[in-house]
Amino acid sequence: MSMLACITLQTAVAQDQTKPHPATLPHPEVEPALKDIHATIAEGPFEADWNSLEKYEIPQWYKDAKFGIFIHWGAYSVPAYGSEWYPRQMYINRDRRGDNFFQHHIDTYGPHKTFGYKDFIPQFKAEKFDAEAWAQLFKDTGARYVIPVAEHHDGFPMYDCAFTRWDASEMGPKRDVIQELSEAVRSEGMKFGVSSHRAFNWMFYVRDESFDNADPQYADLYGRPMPFLFEENAWDYQHNFTPQDEQFKDDWLARSCELVDKYKPDVFWFDFGITPKHGDSTYLNNTYAEHLQKFAAYYYNKTTAKDSDLGIINYKFNAFPESAAVLDKERSKMAEIRKPFWQTDTAVSSSSWGYTQNQRYKSPERLVNDLVDIVSKNGCLLLNVGPRADGTIPEEDQAILKAIGDWLKINGEAIYETTYWKTFGEGPTSVSTGHVSESKDKPFTSEDLRFTTRDNVLYVHGLKWPEDNQITIKTLAQGSDLYPEEINTIQLLGFDKELNWERNASGVTVSLPKDKASKFAYVLKVTQ
Repeated sequence: MSMLACITLQTAVAQDQTKPHPATLPHPEVEPALKDIHATIAEGPFEADWNSLEKYEIPQWYKDAKFGIFIHWGAYSVPAYGSEWYPRQMYINRDRRGDNFFQHHIDTYGPHKTFGYKDFIPQFKAEKFDAEAWAQLFKDTGARYVIPVAEHHDGFPMYDCAFTRWDASEMGPKRDVIQELSEAVRSEGMKFGVSSHRAFNWMFYVRDESFDNADPQYADLYGRPMPFLFEENAWDYQHNFTPQDEQFKDDWLARSCELVDKYKPDVFWFDFGITPKHGDSTYLNNTYAEHLQKFAAYYYNKTTAKDSDLGIINYKFNAFPESAAVLDKERSKMAEIRKPFWQTDTAVSSSSWGYTQNQRYKSPERLVNDLVDIVSKNGCLLLNVGPRADGTIPEEDQAILKAIGDWLKINGEAIYETTYWKTFGEGPTSVSTGHVSESKDKPFTSEDLRFTTRDNVLYVHGLKWPEDNQITIKTLAQGSDLYPEEINTIQLLGFDKELNWERNASGVTVSLPKDKASKFAYVLKVTQ
């Protein structure tokens, strides 16, 4: 090679190194997708502004359903360590809730440069995944809707995504998990939704030059290696959340609307990343607001038809006006009745959403009581399970779901298609209301009662069976302003014999049978 040719080649290589890697540039499919999105918004009837979106009305099926299943399943189920935040914490040399994921990763898999999160994906094979079996289990549990995670913070969609090569249809399982679940769930008569946690992918992966995630060629999985992600305090996203830029938000919008088009979800659940300042942000000052408005207008316009229900958006904190979508509280509840309908999302495990070894499981009794408490306050419960990497749902998860299903078979009429009453209940035990605060909850007592109603029937839920087999409902006392009507009958669901009861100025005292009519909470059906 001549000296001139050699110099020319070296110059070309140097220039190439200064160019952005293609994986860091906007995906070529995003721009045409945005054009289609804007065209759909222009068609109406909903416009991409809060005044228009506040005309939204929640479909009745959702208010009636009360109980749904959430599914956290992804490549994070391969390491099965700590929690579904393994992809983030494996790059942070700090303890999280007693576990040092960083050191565990090095000890188990080696340095991050040679074995990063991306390297778990080939091991995520889902070889035993059976969507129909899952759907049958959820149906038997008594769920009325099912919401799998379509994309978690890790940036690995569980569906056939047009905007990245890193998805479950091309890698790992090499199956469109969301499509399979949508068909199976709907064939069982349940509603189907999806969740998107993608907005936090922007800040999810802390970077270091010694990590694989610093390499721009993997930006379409880990996100672009932005300078702020290399800073010493990058792990502290709650105090150092750099707002997403337009490239990221446009990509997010294209992906979100693709989910609407491909799977026609009845519910679309969003995690906290759509509010960079979390609890301090409102829909009026949120830097994500414009894109949220566009998505909502697109989704609502796509589901506006005479033969279908409007889609439902679940949001956290103050990302939406309360009448434009449905508030979701994570591992938390309401202290009183909230008249705008709302939802709690929690899990059968108190330690993780995704599958891990050594899960700390909740009891079915606690979860049934949570369901009752939430429904009495005009809410619904979205309960999560975490399947293993091979696609099987752990036996412990299944046993919990079966126990809840058995309870609902007896007492479901006091849950489904009911609404809140004049007061949510009575008794000494309060519940946690702050974000992710359920660990502070104390067990309910036999004095804790909750009310639901339907067709002039009042259901009284006792959250713990009294030791003396007797309960006094103070709210129903003779002359009560809340229940001035005469009581005709009181029945115990699941018990086919008459009960002895007496009403006076102190309340209605009911003598219960010696044997429980059902496990966990019991329900008294009060008719006029």
